[in-house]
Amino acid sequence: MTSTGPVVGDDGVARCPWASRDPVNRAYHDTEWGRPIDGESAWLERLTLEAFQSGLSWLTILTKRPTFRAAFAGFDADTVAEYGDADVARLMADAGIVRNRRKVDAAIANARATVALRADGGLERLITSHAPADPPPAPRTVEEVPTTSPESVALAKELKRRGFAHVGPTTMYALMEATGLVNDHLAGCHARRG
Repeated sequence: MTSTGPVVGDDGVARCPWASRDPVNRAYHDTEWGRPIDGESAWLERLTLEAFQSGLSWLTILTKRPTFRAAFAGFDADTVAEYGDADVARLMADAGIVRNRRKVDAAIANARATVALRADGGLERLITSHAPADPPPAPRTVEEVPTTSPESVALAKELKRRGFAHVGPTTMYALMEATGLVNDHLAGCHARRG
């Protein structure tokens, strides 16, 4: 098996292999992935999209992202927390999102849990408190990138304890990567900082 390091695209720029070909993945990699976010709706969006991605390609989620934003009221926790049966039926009929009843139910439950979490400092504070104290060295190949960490296991456990759903350790590790809590841009990738 050959190791896969950064790939130089047709624009002459070295990137993580998953972002080397498709323009949607490339734009996401270059402008968002691994960068900090701010605000409750941004964190709820990422949490929701990572949960919907489970078992699917990230490209599928990225191409449906505008429709997800519309369907889930810009990921406003108060609005989504109030969704009822009619909203679930509307979401399950919306071909622009991933129509998985368990994931739709989880998104609504997670909005409700996000609202409840405000009394204890909020979603952003809870998630960022699980960032690793000692960042690991830059991975050189995709084979060196983990799929979970002790921190993602602890985060998943704490979120579940607080009423969140579809937040397993692998999904939470992907969330941590996407939001810059861990830096898994490969060594040699142009987007690697630090």
